Amino acid sequence: MPLNKPVIQIENLHKSFGDLDVLKGIDMAVEERETVVLLGSSGSGKSTLLRCVNFMEVPSDGRVRFHGELIGEEKRGRLHYRESDLCKLRTRIGMVFQHFNLFPHMTALQNVMEGQVTVLGRGKTEAEQKARAQLDRVGLSDKAQEYPSRLSGGQKQRVAIARALAMDPDVMLFDEVTSALDPELVGEVLKTMRQLADEGMTMVVVTHELGFAYHVANRVMFLHDGQILEQGQPKDILKNPNSTRMKEFLEGHSLFKLPD
Repeated sequence: MPLNKPVIQIENLHKSFGDLDVLKGIDMAVEERETVVLLGSSGSGKSTLLRCVNFMEVPSDGRVRFHGELIGEEKRGRLHYRESDLCKLRTRIGMVFQHFNLFPHMTALQNVMEGQVTVLGRGKTEAEQKARAQLDRVGLSDKAQEYPSRLSGGQKQRVAIARALAMDPDVMLFDEVTSALDPELVGEVLKTMRQLADEGMTMVVVTHELGFAYHVANRVMFLHDGQILEQGQPKDILKNPNSTRMKEFLEGHSLFKLPD
């Protein structure tokens, strides 16, 4: 599958929390229409990396470029970030979390409309049309008037995906979006994500779902101790890992069987 120009470029990215170095020099690029899956054990830095991409966490060092443009302004050898610029960036980078963060007092439709109205300034008619289209896209057009308390975990997560899509992002970030779901609900969320990949949405996905990584990702990156230890096409990296640490990680998922 031919890929296009980078949407995101990361150069020598570091992130520390006090004395704890979480990311230790990450270099990566995400191309248009590409699905990149980040694998790694708990504490490897996957979620922190994702949060640095949309500046929910400000990097301690390194550079992030979005469509080729450097994020931040360099002064005296250091990058400085204006919150107004970061807010604009976040409207172009959709993010879906492990926990749904839906407003309980709003219907599914209202949840998907809210950001469009308050952040993008869309009129309510346009926002409602967009919200209904995105709910239909994730298979929930019949749940538009339901409150979150009447939705299953999988349905709530799909509403959260619709909410992010309604902002018309250039790229979608998914942070362990199935890890809080009952096993029988995981499939419906992964099906929605696979559909987005098939439609050409640019995606970076943190997950432990190796089947999704194998069948959907264009590229898999394995993080260990704040660094990218291995990366490559799924069929190569998941079937023939080079590092001992990656082999141990895959052995920990012994119930998962790769196709021959």
